[in-house]
Amino acid sequence: MKVLFAAAEAHPFMKTGGLADVIGALPKALKSAGVDVRVILPKYRGIPEKFKSQMEPVTVVDVPIGWRNQYCGVERLVYDGIPVYFIDNEYYFGRDGIYGYMDDGERFAFYNRAVLECLPAIGFQPDVLHCHDWHAAVIPMLLDGHYRHDPFYSGMRTVFTIHNLLYQGVFPYEVLGELLGLDNKYFGSVEYYGNVNYMKAGIVHSDHITTVSPTYAEEIRTPYYGYGLEGLLNARADSLSGIVNGIDTKSYNPSTDPQIYAKYRSNLAKKVENKLGLQQELGLPVAPYIPMVAMVTRLVDSKGLDLLTRVLDELLYYDDIQFVLLGTGDETYERWFREAAWRYPTKLSSQILFNDALSRKIYAASDIFLMPSKFEPCGISQLLALRYGTIPVVRETGGLNDTVQAYNEVTGEGNGFTFKDYNAHDMMYTLRRATSFYNKPEHWKKVTKNAFAGDYSWNVSAQQYIDIYKQIAN
Repeated sequence: MKVLFAAAEAHPFMKTGGLADVIGALPKALKSAGVDVRVILPKYRGIPEKFKSQMEPVTVVDVPIGWRNQYCGVERLVYDGIPVYFIDNEYYFGRDGIYGYMDDGERFAFYNRAVLECLPAIGFQPDVLHCHDWHAAVIPMLLDGHYRHDPFYSGMRTVFTIHNLLYQGVFPYEVLGELLGLDNKYFGSVEYYGNVNYMKAGIVHSDHITTVSPTYAEEIRTPYYGYGLEGLLNARADSLSGIVNGIDTKSYNPSTDPQIYAKYRSNLAKKVENKLGLQQELGLPVAPYIPMVAMVTRLVDSKGLDLLTRVLDELLYYDDIQFVLLGTGDETYERWFREAAWRYPTKLSSQILFNDALSRKIYAASDIFLMPSKFEPCGISQLLALRYGTIPVVRETGGLNDTVQAYNEVTGEGNGFTFKDYNAHDMMYTLRRATSFYNKPEHWKKVTKNAFAGDYSWNVSAQQYIDIYKQIAN
């Protein structure tokens, strides 16, 4: 089985969110299961030089974009046993960052076409093209519209994974002919209020659609979560699967992680050493028995921050807790948390930055990890928290609902604490319930034991993907 992953980002080359973590980890799990899997990415200016220096030129091809051809260099390196190809075009990708440019429709039209054009030249004929999010969603439609007549491409099948339906890649109507080179018979595949919707193209033309948790696969078929595509997703429900993401359990391992203060396997006394180290580093009172609540998140509305800003003053004023926040995002939230840290210097540390090493220290040091998300397709942070024995408090949505089970003090089952309604006081009640159990060691040992015992690897999910590949390839 030969599979090519097409995506806009992948750890450790370029990352803005959870998509990069998936593309960095899932291929390794598939390779361990016997799949010949490779990855193809844009070659961004921001890729670290240590990786650029390892890239070897493979070929050069011309990529048709509407009426003109554009240069496309293809370079290659092998990382952790996975061949990774890079699409090189300075005009499109020699810029800072990944997204947010006025010509993103053209940039990713080029990338999608380049993926298909370069396959014969690199000598790889995949059985399955696995395309991720809107940035690679046009590949299945281009395959049908331009390449199916060619014997090299005729047997290829496509899987399209929705990581976040909110971001769909919507561009003007002219993109269809001028950039994708397709006539109006394909407009129905992409039409979205008179515009072209890349995400829709992936849903319509792929042989199978997946998303990143079973609950999210159900949610996106409703108007609240479907963002205008719920009707189409219901029409394709028989070809839609929800598969929970895993994490790279080799990299994120508290018994070997070199970034944290004290390594541990499931020893809560050793875990406390990490809390003491973080308290000292962040200038908080060094107090081992105060429950530490943490968030590592993008500071955006969908993460439930409006719930937190409504009640955090009450929590910090009345409750004996410490709160640590790490992240960047909307300026309004960044300012709010900076000001709150000024008001509560002994209880709140707001780290408005992106820092991988600090995030690992927070996962290891904190007792409780808060994720009150408005929606969460899968969520990686709660899995990382569980891996480090930090107990999640989450809203029951998307992958949070599939991976965090509410603790039952009678049976001793469950690995976290959950609430259902998007309500600030429900969140605060659940957080206080968690801190009350933190102060009952017999219960806290049970819930942390359950957290440590979970399997958060990609192994089970990788097999589910392989089953889908086999199903559509036959």
